[in-house]
Amino acid sequence: MESFVLTRFQMANLLLSLNGRSGSSPIQIVQDAWKKEHRDQVNSGKALPAFLSTDWPAVLEKLIKGQGIKGVSLQEAAALGGRIEFSSLSITAMQNWVKRDFKPFFESPKAGKKYSLEQAALLFIIDDLKASLDFESIRKLFERLFRMSEDSSSSCNPLLGPLEFYRAYSALFEEMDADGDGILDSGPGLIGVDNSEALELRVREAAGRKVNRLAGLQPMEKEMLGNMLLIAVFSVQAAYFHAFSRRYCNATLFLN
Repeated sequence: MESFVLTRFQMANLLLSLNGRSGSSPIQIVQDAWKKEHRDQVNSGKALPAFLSTDWPAVLEKLIKGQGIKGVSLQEAAALGGRIEFSSLSITAMQNWVKRDFKPFFESPKAGKKYSLEQAALLFIIDDLKASLDFESIRKLFERLFRMSEDSSSSCNPLLGPLEFYRAYSALFEEMDADGDGILDSGPGLIGVDNSEALELRVREAAGRKVNRLAGLQPMEKEMLGNMLLIAVFSVQAAYFHAFSRRYCNATLFLN
């Protein structure tokens, strides 16, 4: 069976749609993502065999059956996160995050007995950022992003919510990759040392353009948010490299 995989941008759009904040329906987003990966089979009239050979987690089967999703259990969040390309999410890691490492951000589920879609996005963000940052650094960034520090003067006004932040940096990552700016989408490769500063500048400029489109932020807040987007983009890049390292390690151990 073939596992159904979503890019981070597709997952962000799916979560926003499930949260009622998108012009596209959740099933439409899933359909478009699946058709994009199976374009040849769809064009050749072989969509049905391809669909039947696709492994769907139960949480996505709910969407196929027309059921809504307002919140997720940790098991469901892990099932969704496991379908994000090059993700390393596990249920054990998430249990540690919500009960210990990031407990203030998960004091209680927000959707009945389940975690909200905002909280699910936060789990996916942690998984991305941990590719390059320690947990203490991530917590400090979250305090600034979501205005949760005790001395914050505007604790109820986050710079961006988890869903918006997740979509913003995943969209930026896809934008930079589509422009051929050295960000990887698939396949191994390296960024040349001579190009690293130019790449940083291009990502910073793209992040700045995205932040400048947001209303109600002060100049210092825009600068801070732009830095956070840059951090997230390069952390996703690091996650890609880590995934390839694991693949080659597993291949070496298995084949030799």
